[in-house]
Amino acid sequence: MTQALPSPDRPLRIGTRGSPLALAQAYETRTRLAVAFDLPETAFEIVVIKTTGDDRALIAADRPLKEIGGKGLFTKEIEEDLLAGRIDIAVHSMKDMPVEQPTGLTLDCYLPREDVRDAFVTLDGKAFGDLPEGAVVGTSSLRRRAQLLFRRPDLQVVEFRGNVQTRMRKLTEGVAEATFLACAGLNRLGLDDVRRTPIAAEDMLPAVAQGAIGIERRTDDSAAAALLDAIHDGPTGQRLAAERAYLAALDGSCETPIAGLAELSGGEVTLRGEILRPDGSECLTDHGSAPIADGAALGREIAARLLDRAGPGFFDWRKA
Repeated sequence: MTQALPSPDRPLRIGTRGSPLALAQAYETRTRLAVAFDLPETAFEIVVIKTTGDDRALIAADRPLKEIGGKGLFTKEIEEDLLAGRIDIAVHSMKDMPVEQPTGLTLDCYLPREDVRDAFVTLDGKAFGDLPEGAVVGTSSLRRRAQLLFRRPDLQVVEFRGNVQTRMRKLTEGVAEATFLACAGLNRLGLDDVRRTPIAAEDMLPAVAQGAIGIERRTDDSAAAALLDAIHDGPTGQRLAAERAYLAALDGSCETPIAGLAELSGGEVTLRGEILRPDGSECLTDHGSAPIADGAALGREIAARLLDRAGPGFFDWRKA
């Protein structure tokens, strides 16, 4: 690259939220950049940014995310700092990213995707199939809530937000008998002591972009673009092109129970999609394959078919 590389005197500023998982993702980004360009870690500065969502989540820990403002609350301040030049790049969990970005920002760098599966978590290692009738399960995810109730309408589902430590404490306190966490987050945090049973994607389709880290930059920042190009994982980007096009066509948000997963094989991308009513009373699925270059078109096609089958009123709960 022709631009000057970052250095301890002029470090690249990496913006992130301050949660343990967000920091782990920022550290992974820093390590990959340092290795790619044979630079010391001091050539990169981790900048922790407190978001509106962090404050509201603490104040309203027992309320669904959709009631306190949705996904964008966890990115707004970070993206404002990026646009203002106070940071150079921003690291995000892609499953939490809105499908639209502010003008002037680009998200075209993805790190290799982690385990996409959900993990069923209990204190005693109990499997999902062992839950007794009427058991209480905690989750903050509308997708997981709907998927649980579709499979087990006898279960009681309670709001369950917070980091891994907070959720494990709630289990200890008896707020719920079980919860779900993303395998990717547990792996990135090195929490091998958390007893979990991974749920196959065939049994519980994950959130769109689950397990993927995305790195955002200013569109006109050619130096950042050159740096990020060196650590971009092409297959992850190809999978997310299909998944996020699918999500965008469904108008996906924290208010919509949507699942989706793209996989690559032999020059083709296969996408499975699922939408549910929030009470778990109905679940619609679809799938298809296409050449990898047509992944985004495939995502839009599957979304259109699902919406056509759902018909008017499938998402009326959003107005309740």
